[in-house]
Amino acid sequence: MPTDKRGAAPRLSVRDQTLETLRRRIISLQLPPGEPLSENELAQELGVSRTPVRESLILLREEGLVQVFPQIGSFVSLVDLGRVSEAQFVREAIECASLQDLAVDSAGIAGLRDILRAQADAEAGGDVEEFFRLDEDFHRELLRLAGHESAWAAVNSAKAHLDRARRMSLLETRPVSTLIEQHTAVVDALEARNLAEADSSLRLHLRGVFDDVKRIQASSPDLFSDGTARRPVRRNVARLA
Repeated sequence: MPTDKRGAAPRLSVRDQTLETLRRRIISLQLPPGEPLSENELAQELGVSRTPVRESLILLREEGLVQVFPQIGSFVSLVDLGRVSEAQFVREAIECASLQDLAVDSAGIAGLRDILRAQADAEAGGDVEEFFRLDEDFHRELLRLAGHESAWAAVNSAKAHLDRARRMSLLETRPVSTLIEQHTAVVDALEARNLAEADSSLRLHLRGVFDDVKRIQASSPDLFSDGTARRPVRRNVARLA
């Protein structure tokens, strides 16, 4: 991020702050799929005028996170299964390919195991949000060790719908302990310099979200979209906060 003359990062505009806040709330399920969005209520809650809220909703609509229905209103979009699949394809392709360039040394392995210990602490404390953050740290660190940290931006920009599906899986289907075990299997294979096993373990881990989505969709089909517009129906979904 560019800096001002004093070397400090410039403050985000009110619109950008509003956009960042709403995007984070949607991805974290604080605003779940199908949630109606009122410009007036959001503006009042965030302490801003309606203009930055309206502009943010337009940008989130372009990203596929908000849907607008004439004469009905704006809603948090349902989780688009097509976008989940596309994002998973991008993520798996980048992360697994990067393993071939990963520098396996004691310092790198130690750093990954530090993240695993922090994940175990988050699980013990029942802090799902902290675990999700540490899960992101783990995958980003794999790219950094491979010299491809800049590729994280490409992964991150593609996975808004995927992240919502992953958070649902943490809340409803897959125990955090299972994810930690899968992370550990990847690190163990890297430490043993068995890249084939590391690749296999990472692919298995990343593809697990598809099984989770199938289970969630079976019980809550109205949270998901196949890409076609449907009249919104408000549904209850567990929230992280």
